[in-house]
Amino acid sequence: QVQLVESGGGLVQAGGSLRLSCEASRSAFMNIFGWYRQAPGKQRELVATVNFAGSTKYADSMKGRVIISRDNAKNTVDLQMNSLKPEDTAVYYCNAVQSTFIPPRTYWGQGTQVTVSS
Repeated sequence: QVQLVESGGGLVQAGGSLRLSCEASRSAFMNIFGWYRQAPGKQRELVATVNFAGSTKYADSMKGRVIISRDNAKNTVDLQMNSLKPEDTAVYYCNAVQSTFIPPRTYWGQGTQVTVSS
């Protein structure tokens, strides 16, 4: 069973930065790593994804403020967040997909709280 362990959340003032990290518990290859977030009373939404080749996608609301990166050797993914806003406050979840399986296998971390104060 693959587990995703997140770290790096916390409280930061508006305009500040945080770096989230996520490590997969086994050396199983992940085709896609991603970060999602869920604010109180809202649906979970995409923040960013990165595939095995390093190609990235970002939510429009986060473009220019976040960078997602992965280390295939360590089976980890990081999310560098800059210029944080109060509306970025949410629980951030690490996600991983093994698309070589049919159907694809999807894994989620337990979530890490990010709170941005104004």
